[in-house]
Amino acid sequence: MSRRRSHTRPPLPLRDGLGPDRLLVPELASPTTVGEFLRDAAPEDDWVSRFAVDEVVDRSGRALRPDDRCAPGLQIHFYRDPPPETPVPFDIEILHHGDGLLVVDKPHFLATIPRGRHIRESVVVRMRRALDLPDVVPAHRLDRMTAGVLVCTTDPALRRPYQQLFEQRLVVKEYEALAPHLPDVEFPLTVRSRIDKRHGEPTAREVPGEPNAHTEIDVVEVIGDLARYRLMPTTGRTHQLRLHMSSLGAPIAGDDFYPELRDRAPDDFTDPLRLLARSVRFTDPISGHTRVFTSRRALSPAT
Repeated sequence: MSRRRSHTRPPLPLRDGLGPDRLLVPELASPTTVGEFLRDAAPEDDWVSRFAVDEVVDRSGRALRPDDRCAPGLQIHFYRDPPPETPVPFDIEILHHGDGLLVVDKPHFLATIPRGRHIRESVVVRMRRALDLPDVVPAHRLDRMTAGVLVCTTDPALRRPYQQLFEQRLVVKEYEALAPHLPDVEFPLTVRSRIDKRHGEPTAREVPGEPNAHTEIDVVEVIGDLARYRLMPTTGRTHQLRLHMSSLGAPIAGDDFYPELRDRAPDDFTDPLRLLARSVRFTDPISGHTRVFTSRRALSPAT
């Protein structure tokens, strides 16, 4: 397979694992200066200091001056420090690094990508800093509260081939969960339902209609009032495993969302969601070989 590079690097390099922000001057904007536009867009920012060290640039990397004409369509790139975050006190374990891939064992509470309130405390930013990997990108996503195997690419030319494996459901994913034991339910079983996730709402819900979520569930062992479940999803809807377990009457231990929302302080790293992405298996789109990556983490009933 040929490796066509269509990746364009931002005009400012990563700084502490973070890329630059970008503002685009609207097409209908009235001509003004770059300085005036930025002061109006973000009056609380220290633009004087950024201009002084040439950290306000256009998309070609040319340093902009405050009195430059601000034409519609102009892309302005600059660094912006995110708000302080509470450090997640758990390490990322590397399962594989090579051949354009980085496979990690993600801990609970750590976001996959920088977004919202979780920027520095994300797998992407941590790995950029620790391994000097400016192009690391996840091939799929894991919820912040879910631990386990996360496959990333480090070569932009390989980004699409590996992402397509997950998009086209060519990856066998096995999860593990701890949840209440259901002695009156016969396993293994299949759960199919229609899941709807509305933008801006924290939780998803099951609704009437054609099923779009499919999970195979089995019991591995019984641990007192809990059981260790093997979950094999063939679809990847938001919160699918958490919803399907809750709908059976066995919400996953430590779940803040299902069956009811639970408030959690930003610095509370106790009682994690007992959900683990145990393994992934796929045919490598480059070599054609079967690849299996397995988490080394263990779920514990204790909080």
